[in-house]
Amino acid sequence: MGKHSSAVTRSNNNRRSVYITAVGLLVVSLGAVFVVRSFGSQSGADGFLGGKSCDDPTQVSLSTTPEMQPSLEAAAKSLAGKGGDDGTPCLQFTISGAPSAKVARDIASGSDNRPDLWVPDSSLWVAQADDGQSVPSIAVPSVATSPLVLVGRSANFADTSSWLRALGAADPALLDPLNTSPGALALLAVQSERQKTSASDTQVSQVIVPLAQRLGSMAKPYTDVNALFGRADQDASKVVVPASEQSFVKYQEDHPDAQLKAIMPATGTLTLDYPMVVTAKDDAETISDAGKALAAELLTDASSQARDQAGFRDALFSPLSGGRGVGDLTQLTKPTGEAIEKALQNWTRLSLSTHSLAVIDVSGSMAETVGNKTRMQLTIEAASGGLSLFPNSASLGLWTFSTRIGSDGGDYKELVPIAPLSSGQRTKILANLKIQHAVPNGGTGLYDTAIAAVRAVRNQYDSSAVNSILLFTDGKNDDPGSPTLEKTIQTLEGLRDPARPVRIIALGMGPDADAEELRKLAQATGGQSYVARNPGDLRTVFIDALQSR
Repeated sequence: MGKHSSAVTRSNNNRRSVYITAVGLLVVSLGAVFVVRSFGSQSGADGFLGGKSCDDPTQVSLSTTPEMQPSLEAAAKSLAGKGGDDGTPCLQFTISGAPSAKVARDIASGSDNRPDLWVPDSSLWVAQADDGQSVPSIAVPSVATSPLVLVGRSANFADTSSWLRALGAADPALLDPLNTSPGALALLAVQSERQKTSASDTQVSQVIVPLAQRLGSMAKPYTDVNALFGRADQDASKVVVPASEQSFVKYQEDHPDAQLKAIMPATGTLTLDYPMVVTAKDDAETISDAGKALAAELLTDASSQARDQAGFRDALFSPLSGGRGVGDLTQLTKPTGEAIEKALQNWTRLSLSTHSLAVIDVSGSMAETVGNKTRMQLTIEAASGGLSLFPNSASLGLWTFSTRIGSDGGDYKELVPIAPLSSGQRTKILANLKIQHAVPNGGTGLYDTAIAAVRAVRNQYDSSAVNSILLFTDGKNDDPGSPTLEKTIQTLEGLRDPARPVRIIALGMGPDADAEELRKLAQATGGQSYVARNPGDLRTVFIDALQSR
């Protein structure tokens, strides 16, 4: 985007239009609202709206996002009024409005709703609109632009040095990344700015993982940006909303008393680019020429003024008039198709509901001190803090384990059955965690416990969620009555069912944790293992574990 990633765009600079191509974007159906107008030299849905009559105008259907529809309608009407004069083509446009995700889905599925031309709010949707026979082509890279901004009350912008810091310091309300461009671009901005911030995977995860857990578990993801602006404007609200500058400017006009501001983090931003896309199956060249003619009409003085008043920038990112919006832009590096695919796949994976069993080691070695706390205390603190990362829709239970602590002489004890994390369930888990202590002379009955935990979660399998065991331990198996490691691995592998996976996420702590043993146990179930040699790393390890879903 631009000549280099840190370029500042000003109204008199040479600038290039930008578009982002997506690979494998997951699209979920959105309800469409079609508002149809006809512009040209013949009667349409709203009657005759042309100027000089053309004998045989080219009929062109065009779909665009609702916010862009008025600007395109005005340009189409103006172009129709010139039809037949001085070589101006005779065109009649039928323009409809629908979310970009909906149009991409319709085109890809071969729906009868396929338009001839399409102006999505971002070209990240173009690759998805592939029906297996013809890939849409871009006639004009951009007919308008609108940068991604962060909207909220001034008090929530103490640190605007980066997207990551700004989101991490507030309560982000993200529009559905799988169905809206602002939501997807917000995730991509966090990744794109890492070239400047050098943020680690863990730092990014500490913001994105809880966000995905909270928002991804909602029955209905956010799709109404104005409703989110309303939440962000409430007194003492911590909500911040990644949104297009255009949507913020229009909200300001409609709500002059709103106490909201829009900022662009210092690292820069990505931009909605509104390409003119040819989606017609037949006569693509003629349709492409029609799209180019309409795009050229948008560059006339009258259309440019109307576009600016609607809150859109031109293809060169020129600032809006009247000091509206965020002014000059610093552009982030354009994400690659691979980066887009990875970011959205990660969101999909992280936002899945959770059905998990936390299993905590209470063997005698957990009484050993590290600094001024015992390993037991540090583990309980990590587990308690990790509990806050799970949304209410998640289901979680709690076991402890050490040799012969079960009522039947087994190596594990069920404290709280797996259940949705209602306030009551959270209270039960926290109360039971706080009273745990290391069992004097208790051994680490790791192998029997791992097998029993997998079987227990399998028996309560939730096909709509990620099913896993979070296994906390500070050592290695030392129960002489348990099966061997090889036998345990064989048993765990025998329990694997690709259609109903139950994974062990092993979290080792301290110098006595056997990393290789934990790796083999987790690997046998398709899971992952992590070891925090430094107790201060426990929260980071917990975040990493949640990412391994």
